[in-house]
Amino acid sequence: MEPIIITDSCSDLSLEYVKKRDLPIISFTYNFMGKDLKDDLGQTLSYSEFYNRVRQGEMATTSQVNSQTYMDFFRNFLEEGKSIIYMCFSSALSGSYNSALLAREMLLEEYPEAVISIIDTRSASMGQGLLVHHALDLRDKGWDHQQIVQWVENNKLRLAHWFTVDDLEHLKRGGRLSGAAAFVGSILNIKPVLHVDNEGRLVPVEKVKGRKKALKTLFEKMEQTATNPAEQTVFISHGDSIDDANYLADMIREKLGVKEIIVNPIGPVIGAHAGPGTIALFFLASHR
Repeated sequence: MEPIIITDSCSDLSLEYVKKRDLPIISFTYNFMGKDLKDDLGQTLSYSEFYNRVRQGEMATTSQVNSQTYMDFFRNFLEEGKSIIYMCFSSALSGSYNSALLAREMLLEEYPEAVISIIDTRSASMGQGLLVHHALDLRDKGWDHQQIVQWVENNKLRLAHWFTVDDLEHLKRGGRLSGAAAFVGSILNIKPVLHVDNEGRLVPVEKVKGRKKALKTLFEKMEQTATNPAEQTVFISHGDSIDDANYLADMIREKLGVKEIIVNPIGPVIGAHAGPGTIALFFLASHR
Protein backbone atom coordinates (compact mmCIF):
# COMPACT_ATOMS: atom_id res chain seq x y z
CA MET A 1 0.00 0.00 0.00
CA GLU A 2 1.17 3.51 -0.81
CA PRO A 3 1.66 5.56 2.38
CA ILE A 4 -0.09 8.89 2.75
CA ILE A 5 1.41 11.29 5.31
CA ILE A 6 -1.14 13.46 7.11
CA THR A 7 -0.68 16.14 9.74
CA ASP A 8 -2.75 18.88 11.33
CA SER A 9 -2.84 22.65 11.25
CA CYS A 10 -0.79 22.91 14.46
CA SER A 11 2.23 22.18 12.25
CA ASP A 12 1.96 25.82 11.07
CA LEU A 13 3.04 25.01 7.51
CA SER A 14 2.03 27.41 4.76
CA LEU A 15 -0.81 26.79 2.31
CA GLU A 16 1.71 27.00 -0.51
CA TYR A 17 3.89 24.36 1.13
CA VAL A 18 1.12 21.83 1.77
CA LYS A 19 -0.13 22.14 -1.81
CA LYS A 20 3.36 21.72 -3.24
CA ARG A 21 4.10 18.66 -1.07
CA ASP A 22 0.66 17.03 -1.51
CA LEU A 23 0.16 17.05 2.26
CA PRO A 24 -3.39 16.59 3.65
CA ILE A 25 -4.03 18.82 6.68
CA ILE A 26 -6.63 18.27 9.39
CA SER A 27 -7.81 21.72 10.45
CA PHE A 28 -8.13 22.23 14.17
CA THR A 29 -10.82 24.69 15.24
CA TYR A 30 -10.87 27.69 17.54
CA ASN A 31 -13.47 30.08 18.88
CA PHE A 32 -12.76 33.72 18.14
CA MET A 33 -14.99 36.80 18.15
CA GLY A 34 -17.94 34.58 19.05
CA LYS A 35 -17.47 32.24 16.09
CA ASP A 36 -16.09 28.74 15.63
CA LEU A 37 -13.43 29.01 12.94
CA LYS A 38 -11.17 26.56 11.15
CA ASP A 39 -7.42 26.92 11.43
CA ASP A 40 -7.10 26.61 7.65
CA LEU A 41 -3.68 28.18 7.11
CA GLY A 42 -4.87 31.75 6.89
CA GLN A 43 -7.69 31.28 4.38
CA THR A 44 -10.71 32.05 6.58
CA LEU A 45 -8.96 34.66 8.70
CA SER A 46 -5.58 36.12 7.77
CA TYR A 47 -2.73 35.81 10.24
CA SER A 48 -2.32 39.59 10.44
CA GLU A 49 -6.01 40.17 11.23
CA PHE A 50 -5.94 37.47 13.90
CA TYR A 51 -2.94 38.98 15.68
CA ASN A 52 -4.20 42.55 15.31
CA ARG A 53 -7.42 41.57 17.05
CA VAL A 54 -5.53 39.69 19.78
CA ARG A 55 -3.47 42.82 20.40
CA GLN A 56 -6.73 44.73 20.76
CA GLY A 57 -7.87 42.37 23.50
CA GLU A 58 -9.75 39.61 21.66
CA MET A 59 -9.22 36.14 23.14
CA ALA A 60 -9.27 32.86 21.24
CA THR A 61 -10.06 29.49 22.80
CA THR A 62 -9.28 26.08 21.35
CA SER A 63 -10.60 22.54 21.70
CA GLN A 64 -9.40 19.08 20.77
CA VAL A 65 -10.45 17.31 17.58
CA ASN A 66 -13.05 14.59 18.13
CA SER A 67 -12.73 11.01 16.92
CA GLN A 68 -15.47 11.33 14.32
CA THR A 69 -13.57 14.11 12.56
CA TYR A 70 -10.52 11.86 12.32
CA MET A 71 -12.57 8.90 11.12
CA ASP A 72 -14.20 10.92 8.36
CA PHE A 73 -10.86 12.34 7.26
CA PHE A 74 -8.94 9.05 7.31
CA ARG A 75 -11.70 7.04 5.65
CA ASN A 76 -11.23 8.90 2.35
CA PHE A 77 -7.67 7.60 2.06
CA LEU A 78 -8.49 4.09 3.22
CA GLU A 79 -11.09 3.91 0.45
CA GLU A 80 -8.27 4.70 -1.98
CA GLY A 81 -6.29 1.76 -0.64
CA LYS A 82 -3.57 3.83 1.01
CA SER A 83 -1.86 3.31 4.34
CA ILE A 84 -2.00 6.25 6.73
CA ILE A 85 0.76 7.92 8.71
CA TYR A 86 -0.76 10.67 10.85
CA MET A 87 1.78 12.90 12.58
CA CYS A 88 -0.12 14.55 15.42
CA PHE A 89 0.33 17.63 17.59
CA SER A 90 1.96 16.87 20.95
CA SER A 91 -0.21 14.77 23.29
CA ALA A 92 1.11 16.84 26.22
CA LEU A 93 -0.57 19.93 24.78
CA SER A 94 -3.82 18.51 23.41
CA GLY A 95 -6.12 15.52 23.78
CA SER A 96 -6.44 15.24 20.01
CA TYR A 97 -3.85 12.45 19.88
CA ASN A 98 -6.11 10.26 22.02
CA SER A 99 -9.04 11.05 19.73
CA ALA A 100 -6.94 9.93 16.77
CA LEU A 101 -6.05 6.66 18.51
CA LEU A 102 -9.73 5.98 19.18
CA ALA A 103 -10.55 6.75 15.54
CA ARG A 104 -7.88 4.28 14.46
CA GLU A 105 -9.35 1.49 16.59
CA MET A 106 -12.85 2.06 15.22
CA LEU A 107 -11.63 2.23 11.63
CA LEU A 108 -9.72 -1.04 12.00
CA GLU A 109 -13.00 -2.74 12.86
CA GLU A 110 -14.42 -1.36 9.63
CA TYR A 111 -11.24 -1.93 7.57
CA PRO A 112 -9.42 -4.88 9.20
CA GLU A 113 -6.68 -4.90 6.54
CA ALA A 114 -5.92 -1.19 6.93
CA VAL A 115 -2.52 0.08 8.03
CA ILE A 116 -2.86 3.20 10.19
CA SER A 117 0.01 4.67 12.23
CA ILE A 118 -0.72 7.49 14.68
CA ILE A 119 2.48 9.23 15.73
CA ASP A 120 2.64 11.49 18.76
CA THR A 121 5.29 13.90 17.46
CA ARG A 122 5.65 15.46 20.94
CA SER A 123 6.17 18.57 18.86
CA ALA A 124 4.38 21.82 18.13
CA SER A 125 4.15 24.53 15.50
CA MET A 126 6.85 24.29 12.85
CA GLY A 127 8.75 21.79 15.00
CA GLN A 128 5.96 19.40 14.14
CA GLY A 129 6.09 20.83 10.62
CA LEU A 130 9.82 20.18 10.27
CA LEU A 131 9.39 16.58 11.39
CA VAL A 132 6.68 16.22 8.73
CA HIS A 133 9.00 17.85 6.20
CA HIS A 134 11.63 15.16 6.76
CA ALA A 135 9.00 12.41 6.55
CA LEU A 136 7.80 13.80 3.21
CA ASP A 137 11.37 13.79 1.91
CA LEU A 138 11.63 10.10 2.83
CA ARG A 139 8.30 9.39 1.14
CA ASP A 140 9.54 11.08 -2.02
CA LYS A 141 12.67 8.91 -1.93
CA GLY A 142 10.47 5.81 -2.02
CA TRP A 143 10.69 4.73 1.61
CA ASP A 144 7.83 2.46 2.66
CA HIS A 145 5.32 2.99 5.46
CA GLN A 146 7.23 1.24 8.23
CA GLN A 147 10.58 2.79 7.28
CA ILE A 148 9.11 6.29 7.50
CA VAL A 149 7.38 5.59 10.82
CA GLN A 150 10.56 4.12 12.29
CA TRP A 151 12.67 7.12 11.22
CA VAL A 152 10.20 9.56 12.76
CA GLU A 153 10.02 7.62 16.02
CA ASN A 154 13.82 7.35 16.15
CA ASN A 155 14.42 11.04 15.45
CA LYS A 156 11.52 13.03 16.90
CA LEU A 157 13.34 13.68 20.16
CA ARG A 158 16.17 15.23 18.14
CA LEU A 159 13.78 17.90 16.84
CA ALA A 160 14.76 20.91 18.94
CA HIS A 161 12.18 23.61 19.70
CA TRP A 162 13.49 26.90 21.10
CA PHE A 163 11.31 29.95 21.42
CA THR A 164 10.71 33.24 23.14
CA VAL A 165 7.49 35.12 23.80
CA ASP A 166 6.80 38.75 24.59
CA ASP A 167 5.08 37.67 27.80
CA LEU A 168 3.66 34.48 29.27
CA GLU A 169 0.10 35.66 29.85
CA HIS A 170 -1.27 33.75 26.86
CA LEU A 171 0.47 30.51 27.89
CA LYS A 172 -0.67 30.88 31.50
CA ARG A 173 -4.25 31.65 30.54
CA GLY A 174 -4.45 28.65 28.24
CA GLY A 175 -3.05 26.31 30.87
CA ARG A 176 -0.10 25.39 28.63
CA LEU A 177 2.46 26.44 31.20
CA SER A 178 2.43 26.08 34.98
CA GLY A 179 4.36 28.25 37.39
CA ALA A 180 4.96 30.84 34.70
CA ALA A 181 4.26 33.84 36.92
CA ALA A 182 6.98 32.85 39.36
CA PHE A 183 9.41 32.28 36.51
CA VAL A 184 9.01 35.65 34.87
CA GLY A 185 8.19 37.90 37.81
CA SER A 186 7.61 41.55 37.11
CA ILE A 187 11.10 42.71 36.19
CA LEU A 188 10.92 45.12 33.28
CA ASN A 189 11.98 43.82 29.87
CA ILE A 190 12.87 40.32 31.03
CA LYS A 191 12.19 37.87 28.19
CA PRO A 192 11.66 34.15 28.77
CA VAL A 193 13.36 31.49 26.66
CA LEU A 194 11.47 28.19 26.54
CA HIS A 195 11.65 24.86 24.78
CA VAL A 196 9.53 21.77 24.20
CA ASP A 197 10.90 18.86 26.22
CA ASN A 198 10.99 15.12 25.50
CA GLU A 199 7.44 14.71 26.78
CA GLY A 200 6.20 17.42 24.43
CA ARG A 201 5.59 19.97 27.18
CA LEU A 202 6.41 23.68 27.17
CA VAL A 203 9.19 24.32 29.67
CA PRO A 204 10.81 27.65 30.71
CA VAL A 205 14.59 27.34 30.53
CA GLU A 206 15.99 30.77 31.26
CA LYS A 207 15.23 34.47 31.28
CA VAL A 208 17.27 37.14 29.54
CA LYS A 209 17.30 40.92 29.38
CA GLY A 210 15.72 42.32 26.24
CA ARG A 211 14.32 41.05 22.96
CA LYS A 212 17.56 41.01 20.95
CA LYS A 213 19.30 39.00 23.67
CA ALA A 214 16.42 36.51 23.62
CA LEU A 215 16.78 36.07 19.86
CA LYS A 216 20.54 35.65 20.22
CA THR A 217 19.94 33.01 22.90
CA LEU A 218 17.80 31.00 20.45
CA PHE A 219 20.68 31.13 17.98
CA GLU A 220 23.16 30.06 20.67
CA LYS A 221 21.03 27.02 21.52
CA MET A 222 21.21 25.98 17.88
CA GLU A 223 24.94 26.69 17.68
CA GLN A 224 25.53 24.47 20.73
CA THR A 225 23.41 21.46 19.79
CA ALA A 226 22.59 21.36 16.05
CA THR A 227 24.02 18.46 14.04
CA ASN A 228 25.68 19.54 10.79
CA PRO A 229 23.74 22.83 10.72
CA ALA A 230 24.99 23.93 7.29
CA GLU A 231 23.40 20.84 5.75
CA GLN A 232 20.03 21.26 7.47
CA THR A 233 16.72 22.80 6.59
CA VAL A 234 15.73 25.09 9.46
CA PHE A 235 12.22 26.33 10.25
CA ILE A 236 11.29 29.56 12.05
CA SER A 237 7.73 30.47 13.05
CA HIS A 238 6.54 33.80 14.39
CA GLY A 239 3.52 35.47 15.94
CA ASP A 240 3.18 38.32 13.43
CA SER A 241 6.79 39.38 14.03
CA ILE A 242 8.42 38.91 10.63
CA ASP A 243 11.26 41.40 11.18
CA ASP A 244 12.52 39.53 14.25
CA ALA A 245 12.11 36.20 12.44
CA ASN A 246 14.21 37.49 9.55
CA TYR A 247 16.79 38.91 11.99
CA LEU A 248 17.21 35.44 13.50
CA ALA A 249 17.28 33.78 10.07
CA ASP A 250 20.01 36.15 8.85
CA MET A 251 22.12 35.42 11.93
CA ILE A 252 21.81 31.67 11.31
CA ARG A 253 22.72 31.99 7.61
CA GLU A 254 25.72 34.21 8.33
CA LYS A 255 27.21 32.33 11.27
CA LEU A 256 26.23 28.71 10.61
CA GLY A 257 26.06 28.64 6.82
CA VAL A 258 22.50 27.30 6.69
CA LYS A 259 21.23 27.54 3.12
CA GLU A 260 17.53 26.71 3.52
CA ILE A 261 15.44 28.47 6.15
CA ILE A 262 11.65 28.44 5.90
CA VAL A 263 9.79 31.16 7.80
CA ASN A 264 6.02 31.14 8.37
CA PRO A 265 3.51 32.72 10.76
CA ILE A 266 2.16 30.81 13.73
CA GLY A 267 -1.48 29.87 13.12
CA PRO A 268 -4.34 30.86 15.42
CA VAL A 269 -4.56 27.59 17.38
CA ILE A 270 -0.94 27.83 18.54
CA GLY A 271 -1.07 31.62 18.46
CA ALA A 272 -4.02 31.66 20.86
CA HIS A 273 -1.66 30.28 23.53
CA ALA A 274 1.68 31.80 22.50
CA GLY A 275 0.47 35.29 21.60
CA PRO A 276 1.81 38.03 19.33
CA GLY A 277 5.56 38.47 19.16
CA THR A 278 6.46 34.80 19.63
CA ILE A 279 9.58 33.67 17.77
CA ALA A 280 10.33 29.94 17.52
CA LEU A 281 13.33 28.13 16.04
CA PHE A 282 13.37 24.46 14.97
CA PHE A 283 16.24 22.22 13.85
CA LEU A 284 17.69 18.73 14.25
CA ALA A 285 20.02 18.46 17.21
CA SER A 286 21.95 15.95 19.27
CA HIS A 287 19.08 16.25 21.77
CA ARG A 288 16.15 18.53 22.51
